[in-house]
Amino acid sequence: MNNEILTALVEKYGSPLYVYNVNKIETQFQRICTAFSTVKNLKINYAVKANSNISILKYFNSLKAGIDTVSIQEVQLGLAAGFKPEDIIYTPNGVSLHEIEKVAELGVQINIDNLSILEQFGYHYPKVPVCVRINPHIMAGGNRNISVGHIDSKFGISIHQVPHIKRVVENTGMHINGIHMHTGSDILDIDVFLAATEILFNTAKEFKNIDFIDFGSGFKVPYKEGDISTNIEELGEKLSIRFNDFCKEYGKNLTLMFEPGKFLVSDAGCFLANVNVVKQTTSTVFAGIDSGFNHLIRPMFYDSYHHIHNISNPNGRERYYSVVGYICETDSFGSNRRINEIREGDILCFNNAGAYCFTMASNYNSRYRPAEVMVYNGKDYLIRKQENFDDLIRNQISVDLSK
Repeated sequence: MNNEILTALVEKYGSPLYVYNVNKIETQFQRICTAFSTVKNLKINYAVKANSNISILKYFNSLKAGIDTVSIQEVQLGLAAGFKPEDIIYTPNGVSLHEIEKVAELGVQINIDNLSILEQFGYHYPKVPVCVRINPHIMAGGNRNISVGHIDSKFGISIHQVPHIKRVVENTGMHINGIHMHTGSDILDIDVFLAATEILFNTAKEFKNIDFIDFGSGFKVPYKEGDISTNIEELGEKLSIRFNDFCKEYGKNLTLMFEPGKFLVSDAGCFLANVNVVKQTTSTVFAGIDSGFNHLIRPMFYDSYHHIHNISNPNGRERYYSVVGYICETDSFGSNRRINEIREGDILCFNNAGAYCFTMASNYNSRYRPAEVMVYNGKDYLIRKQENFDDLIRNQISVDLSK
C-alpha cells in the first residue's frame, strides 16, 4: 500500500493504527499451496496466535484453510469464525487435562505434547483420536528464544521417548492418528529442516494407522533488505518428493500439514504511529511516537527488527534517529536508524506488523489498544475499534474501603 493510502487511513481511523493487506495474505497462502501442489492431500492450518482477529480468521476460512490453535479460547474464536471442528487442530502446552477435555468435547483434533497428559487422556478417552507432538532435538532457526525443537525445549515429547508413547498407547488402547513437530520460527537452513522431517518420518513408521503428518512451520520472512528468508518453493519441491515416497512406503495417502502464521500475515501488516515530539540530546535525536511497547512489544521482547520509514516525508534528507515510545519505561523501537527527516506530526510506518504484534498488545500505563483495519482489493474495513475508557474499566470492580 502506498503512503497516500496509509496516510488517509490514519486520518480516517486515528493513530496509532494496525493495517493489514489481505491481498498479500492471499499471495502468501497461494505460494505454499503452489509449492506443494504435487502432494495429493495438503492442509494449511493458519496459526491463530499470530493474528487472532476474527475477520482475519474468517478470511482464512474462505480460503479453505484450517487453523492451528493453542488455547480453548482460540478454538472458540475459530468456531465463531465459521471453521468446522474437523478443520481445527489444538496444540496446547502446559495446560490442564481439564482444558483438553473441554476442547475434546468440541470435536476438534487434539495434539498432546507430554507423556503425563497423554496417558491420562488415553485412559479416560481411548476412542478420541490424538496426535502427538514430537521434539526432534533440532534447532532449525538461529534464535533460541523462538526455536522450540532443541533438546532443552519445554515443547513436545522427546524423540527418545517414542517407546514410552507406544507403551501408553498399548496400555490405554488409544488411537494415534497424527504425528507433529514444530522446530520454531526463522527456519534458515532447509536441509536442517529436512533432516528434522526424516526424524518425523521414522517416528510415523512406529504408528500403523495415522492419517496425517504435521511439519509445523517457522518459515522465515525478510525484515529488511538483504535478509535471508525460507525458500518455500525449494522446500516444497524437496519435501513433496520425499513425502509422496513415504506415503507409498507407508501404504496410505497421508495428509501433509503445515501451521504457518508469520509467513502468512507478517509482511501483510504495518503499524502506523504519529510523531509526538522530536527531542535532541547531546548525542541522540529521539523521535517520540504516540505508542509504546504496549502496542508493539517485539523489538523490546525479542530484539526484533521492524523497518521504520516516514510516510509523511519520504523524500526528506536522511538523518539518524532513535524511535521511542510514550511508555514510562525504556521502549525503543529502533536505535540510530537512518530515516527521512522526521518532523513533529509526521506518520511513521513499521513494517512486518501483521504477526505477533497486536496479539501481544496490552493496556500497560492504562493506554488504550489501537484500532485494526484490513484492506482488500482497494477497500478498507474497520475490524477492531480503538479502545476507550469504558473498555479500560469494563471488567474492573470498584471497591471503596474508606466506608
